[in-house]
Amino acid sequence: MKKSVALLLTLAFAFSMVACGAKTEDVPATEEAVVEENVVEETTEEVTEETAEVAVMTYEEYAAAEIDTEVTVETYVQAKQSWWEDKATVYTQDENGAYFLYEMACSEEDYAKLVPGTKIRVNGYKAEWSGEVEIVDATFEILEGNYIAEAEDMTALLASEELINHQNKFVAFKGMTVEASKDADGNDVAFLYNWDGSGEDGNDLYFNVSVDGQTYNFVVESYLCDNTTEVYNAVKNLQIGDVVDMEGFLYWYEGANPHITSLTVVE
Repeated sequence: MKKSVALLLTLAFAFSMVACGAKTEDVPATEEAVVEENVVEETTEEVTEETAEVAVMTYEEYAAAEIDTEVTVETYVQAKQSWWEDKATVYTQDENGAYFLYEMACSEEDYAKLVPGTKIRVNGYKAEWSGEVEIVDATFEILEGNYIAEAEDMTALLASEELINHQNKFVAFKGMTVEASKDADGNDVAFLYNWDGSGEDGNDLYFNVSVDGQTYNFVVESYLCDNTTEVYNAVKNLQIGDVVDMEGFLYWYEGANPHITSLTVVE
């Protein structure tokens, strides 16, 4: 009852002001107008917040995005390559594709939390370096969820243009034969420290393997698998002619350059 009387008095006052030649902006707003204005302001704030929220891409949308495009994806840690100066390089994958996160902003404390299977939301920029597509200048947050990818056999696709569509995935290569590499003295060897043989124990290991008459160069990346790991020492013990099965990540450098994480001599 009190609100109705007050409203009538307000309207009467507004009428009298208009009758006396008052400008429209001088007329006080009714209670309903004030309420409506507040609702509009609140709605605008909500829309602004929703608009500011970046949409998460599917892998297909990420793959189709132009280089230098800002991207946001949800993915799962598969392996960690390195951390220093609050930057982490990480191999990740979901059910549809893989993402290589290069020097993502990450504290040492958070790096310890990025165990295989951990789900993360990543925001950064799609980039390319010598054929390797990656996400750079990235930040991340940890989400609920867990996924470990099984190695997908890519042996039959090694000579195919389709192989690049599986870039950065956890993959397998089977029944491949170790071929000779040439060391600095021109000798045939089963592997090299660094791509040109200029390194020493603890550096990357490069080795040649073949299948169906084609030879490919694979690597044990020392940041990912150092000289204390089984795969590093398995490669050091290779003999030319050994037949091997391998698993690793399908990194790309001027062509397929798999980062091998396990190797078994089968013949």
